[in-house]
Amino acid sequence: MNDESQTPGGEKNTARPAANCMCGGTGPSISRFMQMMAPPEGASKHFRQARVEMLKGIRELLDQRIDALQKDPEQKGTKVSVE
Repeated sequence: MNDESQTPGGEKNTARPAANCMCGGTGPSISRFMQMMAPPEGASKHFRQARVEMLKGIRELLDQRIDALQKDPEQKGTKVSVE
């Protein structure tokens, strides 16, 4: 049985799965697949910046709501005469 394979970079992979591994040796294959499917660095940088901007927007919404709750109410109530 030949346990050698090639990684996406072309180097040989001679790692054998551990006998007690729950993944049955598929872990390294899944890791290689995930690395191959990862977006290029430029796209990753764009997505990371988009997440930051989304969080900043949520922070702005929270700050606005906090400010609204901290303000003193302009009208505390109305006086109603009861007969």
